[in-house]
Amino acid sequence: MKTAFTEITNGKPTERAAIPHLPFPDFRREALAIVQGGGRVVHFFGYEESDAVKLMAVLRDDDRLLAAGCDAPEAYDALTRECEPFHMFEREIAEQFGIRPEGHPWLKMVRYHPNYRSAPDVFGNDYGEDIPGRYDYYAVDGEEIHEVAVGPVHAGVIEPGHFRFNCIGERVLHLEIHLGYQHRSVEPLLTGNDYRRWPIIVEGIAGDTAIGHGLCMAQAVEGLTDLEVDAGARISRTIALEFERIANHVGDLGALSGDVAFLPPANYCGRMRGDFLNMSLWMCGNRFGKGLVRPGGVRFPMTDEDRKVLTGRIDELQPQVAHVIGLLFGTSSVRARFDGCGAVSRSDAGHLGLVGPAGRACGLPYDARRVFPTENYRRLSIPENAEPTGDVYARAKIRGDEVLQSIDLIRSMLRNPVETAIIEEWPKDFAPGAVVATVNEAWRGEVSHCLITDDAGKVVRYKIKDPSFHNWNGLAMSLRDTGISDFPLNNKSYNLSYCGFDL
Repeated sequence: MKTAFTEITNGKPTERAAIPHLPFPDFRREALAIVQGGGRVVHFFGYEESDAVKLMAVLRDDDRLLAAGCDAPEAYDALTRECEPFHMFEREIAEQFGIRPEGHPWLKMVRYHPNYRSAPDVFGNDYGEDIPGRYDYYAVDGEEIHEVAVGPVHAGVIEPGHFRFNCIGERVLHLEIHLGYQHRSVEPLLTGNDYRRWPIIVEGIAGDTAIGHGLCMAQAVEGLTDLEVDAGARISRTIALEFERIANHVGDLGALSGDVAFLPPANYCGRMRGDFLNMSLWMCGNRFGKGLVRPGGVRFPMTDEDRKVLTGRIDELQPQVAHVIGLLFGTSSVRARFDGCGAVSRSDAGHLGLVGPAGRACGLPYDARRVFPTENYRRLSIPENAEPTGDVYARAKIRGDEVLQSIDLIRSMLRNPVETAIIEEWPKDFAPGAVVATVNEAWRGEVSHCLITDDAGKVVRYKIKDPSFHNWNGLAMSLRDTGISDFPLNNKSYNLSYCGFDL
């Protein structure tokens, strides 16, 4: 469709002068037209420059990334009133900059912090120490209605998050998910720190997505510094991202097995997850891949001995993985629990902007590896995975299929020698007056970073989007009209990140 937004290339910088800076009414109209016409929101955020607040949107339409900006008004008619995918983004802008989206249907804070410019608060809070306790939760009226509160403190090492169920008997009418308990101010931390610390900070955004976030950061820096990455490094980085995908998907399948008391796959998957994590350990000395990806390439080579060891381990594990996946989905008692549980329609998934396995389980085939290929994905064939039912079975089935596909992808990349230079430092002079957005398909779905530099090459905004930012509302939707006892099973079928959301 024809639009006033301009097309940008994944990972390639665009001069800010080439990004349309529209009057706000035109910006609003064009953004709504793209998303209502089938596009999706990758980024919508605010930033300060020259004592003014500006807005930037990066949208995707088919296989295009489209961008435009505008000056931010102090208040405006909420885009969410007409187009639901802007919902979380507008709440975040309101919290960070005190800009009110008038008529927003569910305006509440995201991470519970004062706005960046000390503007009047749009939520009516005074930032007292007891804010989470004072928050007015959604309530359902009726003598037979009762509420069940879970968290924010959970057993084990689970991060804080609060779940408030409105129930009639055992049936859930509404689930409200309340996060923001560990807001770490990651984005300001990046703009305020020496660039050499970026890899360490970014790899800790969500520890189970260290490669996904590290890759987005590295590609953005490479674009802004005109760094070339050799073919060998691109292969190593692709292998690492697929190992991250496999380890997490296998772990999720084991957790789902445990939740329906089918213990053999739960035990097998727990052990195999460790096996795949140890392959990342072999590549770089860290089970989660930390320390491998750096702007310009990788910090560890891929030797012939490495290829031999990794190939041997994969050859040993592949039939075991296939057997366990077949056992899980071939057991009638498991299917009886998975089928129809926590279903989300394709239409609702589109309105919520679901991405990754959560979106593909609802029939949305989008996969950034195929649509916006980076690294070695341009040379690989990525299947179009999609399931129509949107339930726990579909979310599990997508994971099982992707595990086997990723194993085949890694094996194909290990067949030939991999030669690469080792990176320790990189140029720190960024292109002035530029915008760069990077998009990758991490194991939970679309990860994206967007950087804006000023005329001196200084980064004035570093925006991060983890797939959990889209998908937490999908979990809430899955619980609608579902038995409360099915919450653990649905929760595991999404396995979303608290810290990826609580930036």
